[in-house]
Amino acid sequence: MTSVSERLGSAPVPPPAVLGGVRLDAADLHASVSDPCLTSMTLLNDITGRHPDAVSFAAGRPYEGFYEVSALGDHLGAFERHLADDLGLSPEAVRRTLFQYGRTKGFIHHLIARHLANDERMVVDPESVLVTTGCQEAMVLVLRALRRDHRDVVLTAYPSYVGFLGATRLVDMPVRPVAEGPGGIDLDDLAEQIRRARAEGLRPRACYVVPDFANPSGASMSRADRRRLLELADQEDFLVLEDNPYSMFHGGGDRLPTLKSLDTGHRVVYFGSFAKTAFAGARVGYVVADQPMTGGGLFADELAKLKSMLTLNTSTVAQAVVGGFLLRNGCSVERATVREAQVYRDNLRAVASGLRGHFGDDGPLRGSGVSWNVPAGGMFIVVTLPFRADDALLEYSAERFGVLWTPMYHFYAGDGGSHQIRLSFSVLSPERIDVGIGRLAALVADRA
Repeated sequence: MTSVSERLGSAPVPPPAVLGGVRLDAADLHASVSDPCLTSMTLLNDITGRHPDAVSFAAGRPYEGFYEVSALGDHLGAFERHLADDLGLSPEAVRRTLFQYGRTKGFIHHLIARHLANDERMVVDPESVLVTTGCQEAMVLVLRALRRDHRDVVLTAYPSYVGFLGATRLVDMPVRPVAEGPGGIDLDDLAEQIRRARAEGLRPRACYVVPDFANPSGASMSRADRRRLLELADQEDFLVLEDNPYSMFHGGGDRLPTLKSLDTGHRVVYFGSFAKTAFAGARVGYVVADQPMTGGGLFADELAKLKSMLTLNTSTVAQAVVGGFLLRNGCSVERATVREAQVYRDNLRAVASGLRGHFGDDGPLRGSGVSWNVPAGGMFIVVTLPFRADDALLEYSAERFGVLWTPMYHFYAGDGGSHQIRLSFSVLSPERIDVGIGRLAALVADRA
């Protein structure tokens, strides 16, 4: 079943007629408009739209099976009652809160702080929370603030989330890549890259990490490495940009602490989002920026100045719905996502089982040179193939075999991962996963 947006986007749009008017050349625009980091998602969406019957391991979307349209009204009603009964607002003030322009820093910051205390054992001042239009805006705001001049650089493990790489392009923040292993970012290489950057006269401002089930690699940092990263940040005087969209979707048992919950020196700027846990359509994210400013106030206040000129405020209606979602679940996102977490666990097992069945020691394609990782949670598995996996092969895979995946080189900014693909299993059923892995095996056999 296709969505309305997919149906509307499926019809070709004729180019506008140009009758002696201006034509713009992409070469005369900001370099980001032609950067592969900003065009990769458009490419994937285009291929997906042209092959609607293919099994898609491409999109990293949350599971849709538990969505109920009626829940939106229930969430909104819960937040309306919260404004009136808990915060004591008059009917006029409630209407104004929902219908008018809102506070730039957002008005569900207190509920987000409560959620972080409940789920992440993180005590934060609500005033250090800036509610953003998706986590993507938070990244742009932080990078814009940290990018003072040409000497400033940011570090991140490669492969890295393409949305973060795209955000760096928008603000002209150079990225210094750091190696990544099965346990996440290589801290020895991070220290070496910082040393090299400083030797070149550059200022390493921050390091971006996804400690739990990273997108795209699925890697997770150990408790010891989390502490060691914070120690390194203190020693080398840089900020840690922690992105945490997937920690709720673990394999069971106790979760490791976030970097922010271990942060005693205000080294960590924490990105959060409700896209994967509540629903992506709300486009509500946030950043915890509790770093004190020398002139008074918090880093969050400085980011709010930038936001006021970018989006002014995050949608009040979207905030209200997410606020109601939090209230109806006791401000515990982990409690709210128990069913989704189980779906992802089941799907992870299905993908790993399917790969073993085709490419393992007893599979028909054993010895084909195919290998893969098995993360402890999240939404992604990385498969290494014995041949180049680029956009042309993706097109061939969709057309000939009816299976979609994401070429990993997009997560290296085009410089690495040429023989790897990312499989996202979040929106598929185990039955569709089985079909899709079979089609992937057919592609491998075809290329052998």
